[in-house]
Amino acid sequence: MPNAISGSQTVHVVDDDEAIRDSLRMLLEAAGFAVRAHQSATAFLAEAPGLGGCVLTDVRMPEIDGLELQRRLNESGIRLPVIVMTGQADIPIAVRAMKAGAIDFLEKPFDDAALLDAVRRALAESRRLLEIASVAAGAAGRLATLTPREREVFDLLVTGLSTKAIANELGASPRTIEVHRARVFEKLEARSLPDLVRLMLAAEPRDTPSRYSD
Repeated sequence: MPNAISGSQTVHVVDDDEAIRDSLRMLLEAAGFAVRAHQSATAFLAEAPGLGGCVLTDVRMPEIDGLELQRRLNESGIRLPVIVMTGQADIPIAVRAMKAGAIDFLEKPFDDAALLDAVRRALAESRRLLEIASVAAGAAGRLATLTPREREVFDLLVTGLSTKAIANELGASPRTIEVHRARVFEKLEARSLPDLVRLMLAAEPRDTPSRYSD
């Protein structure tokens, strides 16, 4: 499987028109971007898990159009920034794509500068998402070292409960909770409660729903 981080600068061109794919490839490669061309959304989706970079897709394609491609990527948790290319009659569809999280839409015919600018912004967003994912994975790995009871204590600590309140909640003695609390801080290499909260937020970045939200 391709490595998402090593492919973070790749532009995935998805278009059923071979001439357009070739034209976009030449333009993007001339500007210094790595490019992979895909003749359909179906072909791209078969490879998408594990890929990095961004997606440059036409709106109107047979079988799976650009909007459906974006929906499936979102549904699968594949976080690749999307740029959609559209004809004038498809602008309402492109607006829907933007509302669904697309980085930009380009109305045909678009100039080279507009395309390259959109791609640069999409790849910058790709790098940001990769950094968030890396930090989250590291934080989640540290949390995974906690025992089930230590994780219960951690979850209650980050809500602001005192040792006594946690003991009452878990039906344990305050002394036992103090021992678990000390182990939580030691394992997570935390010095204070704010350190624990920052670790919790890192493990569950703002781009995803938090288990601690209402």
